[in-house]
Amino acid sequence: MEDALPKIFSWVEWWSRAAILTTVILIIFLRIIHIELSLSVQIIMALVGLIIGIPHGAIDHLVSIPSQPRVRFYTYIVAYIAIALMAGWAISTWNMFGFRVVVIMSALHFGFGDAAYRNEWKSATNSRKYPWFIETAYALPAGFMPVVLPLTDPRSLSALNRIHPGLKDWAGANVHLFRGITLVMFICALVVLLIAKSFSFALDLGLLGLLTLIAPPLVSFAIYFGFWHAARHTVRLIPKLEKARALALNGDGLKALRGAITPGLYAVAGTALLASGLTLVTKEISSSGFLWSTLVIIWGLTVPHMLTTSSFDFQAIRK
Repeated sequence: MEDALPKIFSWVEWWSRAAILTTVILIIFLRIIHIELSLSVQIIMALVGLIIGIPHGAIDHLVSIPSQPRVRFYTYIVAYIAIALMAGWAISTWNMFGFRVVVIMSALHFGFGDAAYRNEWKSATNSRKYPWFIETAYALPAGFMPVVLPLTDPRSLSALNRIHPGLKDWAGANVHLFRGITLVMFICALVVLLIAKSFSFALDLGLLGLLTLIAPPLVSFAIYFGFWHAARHTVRLIPKLEKARALALNGDGLKALRGAITPGLYAVAGTALLASGLTLVTKEISSSGFLWSTLVIIWGLTVPHMLTTSSFDFQAIRK
């Protein structure tokens, strides 16, 4: 029976592209008829996108280390949680510094993870992988655009102020500098990719550019995180999960994809409970307060998640 893994990569690629293109078309249509999404609606959309994206990073313990010996397995889990707690505490305590570190860290994680996704797809089809300079040319703007452009958009000021007042001046006097550098990386990378005839990379980069420049900041990041980054990372988990890989080898792509999503669903409930607890403790009982608590938890988990997946990312890029 034909291995379904290449088809799953193809499905998710077009799914993520369709999600971004649909969002862009919807935002343009709403502007044409003079309707703007309220900040409350944007916050709700951001929460939905974040929640959808949570499971992809919740099974690092299943793909990073053998379950035997048990002592080593449990030590990894304890260390993972400890790093996440320390990172979450640092972000909530030192808002500005922690936020800046998370911005850089997330951008690198997103970009190189997306580049690794394409190389793993090439590996699944026994095709020749992209040269390292093509991957790097794509990875830098592909990671920084979804993070930096929304955060340096003038429209993000009111959103950041509502989520947490301490974040609105995160870039200080360098807002235009950060935005300019990111846009220059985007243009240069697009030129390099087109010259090298890496049209799939170029199309993805163009779609990310449209999303981050047209959609409201919160909506832009939510769609990217939940429907692009998380979706593509989930496919990368299938070969690392024994049951999901077996389903793919048997030609059952949908069940294989579900097998990579289901183990991480518990994290959605856990995050919701923790975020609710933090919201009550901080007495910020509102959608924006809940969003801030959710962001702190996700950013905290991003630190050990990035450390765990970085080895997979760079192995996929180096090979």
